Parts: sequence; C-alpha cells; structure tokens
Amino acid sequence: MLWTPPRLGELRERAGEALLHRVAGPTAHEKRARIHGTPGPRWFGPDRPVRLVHTDAAMYVGGLAALLLQSLHPVAMAAVAAHSGFESDPWGRLQRTSTFLATTTFGTAQDAERAVLRVRRVHDSVRGRTPEGAPYRASDPHLLAWVHAAETACFLRAHQRYGRHPLDPRAADGYVADMARVARRLGVVDPPESTAELAARLAEYRPELRATAQSRAAARYLLSRPPLPWPARLPYAFLAAAAVELLPPWVRARLDLPYATRLLLPLARPGGRAVVAAIRWIMPSAPRRTRAPGAGSREHEPSSSGPQG
Repeated sequence: MLWTPPRLGELRERAGEALLHRVAGPTAHEKRARIHGTPGPRWFGPDRPVRLVHTDAAMYVGGLAALLLQSLHPVAMAAVAAHSGFESDPWGRLQRTSTFLATTTFGTAQDAERAVLRVRRVHDSVRGRTPEGAPYRASDPHLLAWVHAAETACFLRAHQRYGRHPLDPRAADGYVADMARVARRLGVVDPPESTAELAARLAEYRPELRATAQSRAAARYLLSRPPLPWPARLPYAFLAAAAVELLPPWVRARLDLPYATRLLLPLARPGGRAVVAAIRWIMPSAPRRTRAPGAGSREHEPSSSGPQG
C-alpha cells in the first residue's frame, strides 16, 4: 500500500467527501449503504459489464459527453430546458441521475423497480411544445430511445478511453445489453443489444439533430459556467475538453464550443486521463472484489469513483 503523508491524506479525504456530496447529495453515505448493503436479488450480478463501467471515474467524462450529445435533439432539448432544472438546480439533477444509475446497477431488484416507476411517473407528467410549436411528451418512446442510445454510447466510449479496465468486444456488447434491460423498463421499444446495433441506432437519429438556441445555451452553461468553486474550474475545464473530444467530429461541429474549450482540445486526452486519475484517487474504493468482465482472469478492486449514490 502506498504511504501517504498525513496532511495529504487529510486533503484527499476532504476532497473525496466534497465530490461525493456534490454528486450524490448530503445523504450520500446513507444512500450508498442502502444501495450496496441491502440484501436481496439484483438485476445485475457482480460479473456484469454494467457494474464495471458504472463504478469507474470515466463516467464523469461520459456523463458530460452524453448531455452535450443529447442537447442536439431539438425536441429532447426543449423538454430538458423546460422541465429538468439543469440550470436552476444542476446538482439536484445530477444527484437524482446518479442515484438512479446506482440503484438500477447495484441495488436490489425491488429498489430498482421502484426507481424506474418514479422516473416513469415523472415522464408521464412532462409534456409541452418546442419553441417552434411542435408538441412533445417525455414518455414518447422515440425520445426515450434517443436519450438511452446517447448516454449508453457516451458511457461506453468514455470507459474504453479512460476506464481502468477497458472492455473487450464481447463485454462491450454485454454492456449495451445490460443497459437495454433498464431501458425496456423505462419504456424504450427495442433498444440496441450490441455495439453494432447501438451505432446503427445513433445513425438513424442523425438527420434529426441540429443546434438550437437551447442547445447552444446548454453547451455554454456546461462548458463555460459550471456551478463550481474557482479551485475546481481548471480540472473541470480539462474534464469538459475530454468530454467534447470524445464526441464524433460532426457532433463537435454542431456545438457552440467556447474558445477556452477549443483551445484545450489538443490536450484533452492527457488532461482527461489526469483528471479521471485524480477523481479515482480521491474517492474511496468499495471493499468487495469482483472479476472484471472482458479483463481475463485478473481480479480487481472496484472503485466507487463513478457518479453513483
């Protein structure tokens, strides 16, 4: 075990607690104990790829990339802008999302079902019109499928680039299949089950994607005006650049990228690796040992550094 000077160890613990509370809320430890410690059957066993991906700090890059990609669908972005509170309550939205991911990935089957029902009830109440007058409802299977495909692709791509244990092709397909299991319960019809199907599904949505005033405002907020204290702004800038660089060039071309983000793109990969490694270092590790899918016979200590409750 690497020796850490007492003062550095104290700073590490404080930073880890601050990040955990930002991402999972003030009751983060209680939620974590319930999600991971409650006995009972789970949707996913310890050998499933979704567990490996969702415990890794690469999720911070993938989550931000997913928000940027999702914003390019005008109807989905209109619903987010009108109902999600991503600017008025950004940390609350992040905490709700991270808790949902943690519960469905690691929690008991009963708690996962309850989490899905809560989200479906919220979706049923969200409806309105885009600025152009087109009607929308959050429970629309077409919109749900877009949100699902975008986040699955970004989570997986971030893990393959920045994760501690990248998945082999078979395990990558397994991750897409695991995510499809949750998506069906949320109301997605025929979600992709493999990386090839996921790529094809994203391509189907490409003609619908375009920049709007709302998507440009979302990009500026996420990349230039994050609700963070000043000491965290520089690491976040590299994290944001890593998220943008993760996206295909045609997606980046449609985003309203701030000058500072464009300036950092050549350093996005080394900067992203450094920030992800720092997050992984400051966050506590889970005590259990599991076998990493697609990583041979080597066992690893799963990190709890992903954005989970």
